[in-house]
Amino acid sequence: MGSAPGAHLHVEGDTVLHRLPAHTKLVGLMAFVLAVVSVPSEAHVALGALLALGVAVLLSTRVAARHLLPRLAVETPFAVFALVLPFVAVGPTTALGPVTVSQTGLTAAVALLLKGTTGVVTAVAFAVTTRPRDLVRALQHLRVPDPLVLIASFMVRYLDVVADQLRRMKVARASRGFSARSVRAWPVLAAGTGALFIRSYERGERVHLAMVSRGWTGAMPMTSPLSATPGQWATALAPALVAVVVSVGVRMAG
Repeated sequence: MGSAPGAHLHVEGDTVLHRLPAHTKLVGLMAFVLAVVSVPSEAHVALGALLALGVAVLLSTRVAARHLLPRLAVETPFAVFALVLPFVAVGPTTALGPVTVSQTGLTAAVALLLKGTTGVVTAVAFAVTTRPRDLVRALQHLRVPDPLVLIASFMVRYLDVVADQLRRMKVARASRGFSARSVRAWPVLAAGTGALFIRSYERGERVHLAMVSRGWTGAMPMTSPLSATPGQWATALAPALVAVVVSVGVRMAG
């Protein structure tokens, strides 16, 4: 797997996170997210503190905002759902300015925003400091099943290919005077999406046949093993340890 595919996900740097081995960062990320999710939804102050910790981790990457902000947009659907939740949930109601909302829905919405944003900012911190090739090596080192490693590696490799084809289709539509300004454009966009899916599926078949003809056996070749010092493990797991302490403390206090 070359270094070019998925290069937009990684930003070169020389910070502590950049230097950590990929498998330690991956374990630390998963442990931190699970610990944050385990915090009770009512503990908004604790969740806010963990969000601040996640933002601090992201800022420690020293990556420019122009690279970070587009990646944070992945949270938009969850944010929209959280904004709607207080108005559609049932249960006791409470006043929120001029409107009345579900108290249960409001609590859940705030928790969803805090937990979701924390997970997104730490995942972005992992993405911008880890090369796609190193991610695949980390998955192999952690004994992740081969099918999952294959899915991750091919997704990273061909994401740029599909995105480039989507851009060419957009340019082709624009050169023919197409403009998606109303619902009348939806059929054209739907047809283009369907064509992109068919082309991607056919490309997958061609790639599979090419691999089989070259002796593909269904398993990824093993790469050189990764290693990490106790200090690197401690650094990678430090945010998760803080989140575990916070979660246990909140539960004991409650």
